[in-house]
Amino acid sequence: MAEGREVQWVDIAPEQAGQRIDNFLMTRLKGAPRALIYRIVRKGEVRVNKKRVKVDYRLQGGDVVRVPPLRLAPREAVKDVSDNLRDVLLGSVIMEGPDWLVLNKPSGLAVHGGSGVKIGLIEALRQVRDDLSFLELVHRLDRDTSGCLLLAKSREALVTLNASLKQHAMEKRYLALVAGRWPARKTYVSARLDRYDAGNGERRVRVDPNGKVARTRFAVVETFSRVTLIEAEPVTGRTHQIRVHAAHAGYPLLGDDKYFNRDSQHLARQLEVGRLFLHAHALTFPEPTNGRPVTVKAALPEALETVLRRARQ
Repeated sequence: MAEGREVQWVDIAPEQAGQRIDNFLMTRLKGAPRALIYRIVRKGEVRVNKKRVKVDYRLQGGDVVRVPPLRLAPREAVKDVSDNLRDVLLGSVIMEGPDWLVLNKPSGLAVHGGSGVKIGLIEALRQVRDDLSFLELVHRLDRDTSGCLLLAKSREALVTLNASLKQHAMEKRYLALVAGRWPARKTYVSARLDRYDAGNGERRVRVDPNGKVARTRFAVVETFSRVTLIEAEPVTGRTHQIRVHAAHAGYPLLGDDKYFNRDSQHLARQLEVGRLFLHAHALTFPEPTNGRPVTVKAALPEALETVLRRARQ
């Protein structure tokens, strides 16, 4: 890790504008866990133009950032990538362009370290792909969700792809297995979502009229006797959106340990669902340099295919 032994003052160039302060510090202070980054920002040790900022502050050209000296206790340092994780990540790259790459993220791997997670996908991949001087997530997937995850290999690509995301020029499609027979006519759910603390630091999301606007498109892919394979396309990008919208509609995802009912739990046990049945199977985005659409698909993991075979029997 590049430890700072004294205070650094960093001038932000125009091409760095738009980057969140936490992501900037993660790149600057390699090896520091996100929880520590959050802590030094919250305590005011990090300053922008001599003022306190929040972790979601977006840098502007001409900003001057105070980066404090940082020494990591051994227990805080991001651990080295195991050989097994290295092989998994290298084998998970589906497609790669000059300034972007798409991974088929494994289920169970958090995209970021922090909150008890010593190493997340992005920290691990920066170690594995040490040929890259820049690597940032364009969007996120829940820890237990698998499938297409887009990363930028340059600041310019990150800014362009983030703009595409905000302008809804990116299409993300997921496959999910839900309890019950989803009605073919139910193609859209619009319900505002609010995040709250469920205790023990665990964050949850609920439908709340005062929450943020959230919309999801749904389509039936295959109907079984007591479960349905659906495709979900989030129009907005809220935390746990597909899971909460499906549960709100009365059809919780199988393998979901947060938003379930007795029926979905029973069916998950019957079909031996060992993980959240949610997989980002297709991603379409404009290529950052020429704007041409790129479509990437991630095959359903064998564990989920096995569940579907059981459902068909």
